[in-house]
Amino acid sequence: MTMPVSDLPLWVVMAVSTFLLLGSGLTLLGAIGLLRLPTFYQRIHAPTLGTSWGTGAIMLASILYFSIVGSRAVLHEILIGVFVTLTTPVTLILLARAALHRDRTEGNTSVPSANPPQDQP
Repeated sequence: MTMPVSDLPLWVVMAVSTFLLLGSGLTLLGAIGLLRLPTFYQRIHAPTLGTSWGTGAIMLASILYFSIVGSRAVLHEILIGVFVTLTTPVTLILLARAALHRDRTEGNTSVPSANPPQDQP
């Protein structure tokens, strides 16, 4: 039997609302950073905030809400968090390496060289 939404305890409503606001705020901050930062290398860092901490907070709100409403533990949202947490850094690294390779091939001097100079004693 499920609990009607209107009968939720106040602490559940407050906790779910807090997690949703926190998660959506962090996701918005990541999106604004993606739009506002000037270079590609700076822009690839901003969305990771929204996909890691933002998704985590929204996931916690979902787990809490559906566990209370359904009167049973709902944990399958954890899979979403695990997949997002694993795929975001890998995608970031692949994008950064592809851009770095492209910039080095084009001779862009603003990126580090492939072979940094060695300090000789």
